[in-house]
Amino acid sequence: MEGSELWTILAWVLFWAVLIGAATLLLLRLLRGASVLAQICLVVVATVAVLVAGMVSAFNAMFISARDLEVMWYILAMASAVAVALALVLGAGVSRNAARLVDAARRIGRGETLEHSAPGGKRAAPAMTSELAELAQELEASSRSLAESRDREAAIETARRELVSWISHDLRTPLASMRAMAEALEDGMASDVPGYYRKIIGQTEQMTAMVNDLLELSKIQAGTLHLRAEALDLYDLVSDALSDLAPLAAKRGIRLDGGGDRECMAVADGPSVARAVRNILLNAIIYSRPETEVHVSVGRENGSAVIAVQDHCGGIPEEDLPRLFETGWQKDPSRGAQGSLQGSYSGAGIGLSMVAGIVKAHGGSVTVGNVDGGCRFALKLPAGSFPGPSLPTASPRPGPQGSTETNKGLGGTS
Repeated sequence: MEGSELWTILAWVLFWAVLIGAATLLLLRLLRGASVLAQICLVVVATVAVLVAGMVSAFNAMFISARDLEVMWYILAMASAVAVALALVLGAGVSRNAARLVDAARRIGRGETLEHSAPGGKRAAPAMTSELAELAQELEASSRSLAESRDREAAIETARRELVSWISHDLRTPLASMRAMAEALEDGMASDVPGYYRKIIGQTEQMTAMVNDLLELSKIQAGTLHLRAEALDLYDLVSDALSDLAPLAAKRGIRLDGGGDRECMAVADGPSVARAVRNILLNAIIYSRPETEVHVSVGRENGSAVIAVQDHCGGIPEEDLPRLFETGWQKDPSRGAQGSLQGSYSGAGIGLSMVAGIVKAHGGSVTVGNVDGGCRFALKLPAGSFPGPSLPTASPRPGPQGSTETNKGLGGTS
């Protein structure tokens, strides 16, 4: 074959390739909304058409015999049929997998959780290309994440309803008592007028503490609680809290004992940390058995500043430990605060959840565990940098400020 004939053949092949390729691209653009199967078949047919056009151009240029030309046509026909068949098989598989992914997306939209694992841990999903398999895995992961989010949302909504119900009960009780005493005073039926006034003031203080707790909790959960970083000596902060709560502890026959590092510095928001410490100490006094001891220690552990409170509440059931820091949860269904605690304890069941939120806002953690005769709460705060100005979602509640010294413990539930 001469060089000019070869160039002629290549020119014709290039011409048909460009022409058929342009037509195929135009058709693909028009059929961009069609199925993957149709598009794959169109590409394969276009490829076969380019091949046939090129071969015909070569046959005409080479002037081969009719018999040879007939054989070549048979070969091209067979090759084309096999190519189209393979394209149909491939396209059908891709279409089925795409349909499965579409169905999976619909199921996620309906709130279902995708589970494609067969018994024994083996995957039951059909074989897919790497891209489609990755997409399927992402859909499954998204499905699990959405299911977890729905569970968390349901739990939060349940806790919210319970909290509203409990708060309504806790507010209704002192309001009813105050109304009865006010009516008795108005009718002149009160034999101890100063005593009635003191009781009304006590009920008012209790309701004020409850409202303040709710306001602080709403800030924490909304992420609008602003914290100011400052250098704090946790030993002094705990000492102040112990001094503040010593009269209440004495009324209940609780001994407050403390110890630890004389200088235990942390970078934190003083008022917020004081509230958290005071809540833990107050909880310990409330739930510890009379004539027992609440011990508080301040120190360092793995680079963190730790305030530990150990009481003698008798221990907490293991099944209740995970719920201690839930907003509004209380083990005691009566939820009534003792008379000696009125004005200092709201009884709303959000004290420990507020502690958790405040500590979390500082980038720390709070843990609880049973020890001999009681339980131990540990507040861990970063000893160095302060994470940020606003508090993440959590359930906390502040009590009045407290400070340090060493002791205190926390009792059973919040």
